[in-house]
Amino acid sequence: IMAITKVTSNVLSDDSVSYDKLGVEFTASSPLGSGTAIDWDVAQVFTKTLTTSPTAFTFTNDEVGMVKDLVISGEHTMTWPNGTKIITGTYDGSVPNLIQVVKTAAGQYWLSISKEA
Repeated sequence: IMAITKVTSNVLSDDSVSYDKLGVEFTASSPLGSGTAIDWDVAQVFTKTLTTSPTAFTFTNDEVGMVKDLVISGEHTMTWPNGTKIITGTYDGSVPNLIQVVKTAAGQYWLSISKEA
């Protein structure tokens, strides 16, 4: 049996990977329930209603360039991992908020908050 030791551009043609072939980390939605650990391998979108203050979120399995969407509501405060920079928006717990997190480097996250109009 001969092993493939070199990947070339001929292995996959342009636009040959469909949405159906993407992993759950790019296609699924997952409620966090009582947890606060956001495992970036589990889903693209995470949902949570806050029930305590402060709610301290953590990130696992995050890689540079990944973006995750969080839909969060609840009249409580949140804390984020060290290296998180909130670049725009203010959390309003009276409505659902879309929070997008981008990992830009090891231990660096850029976070933006949008709320329902």
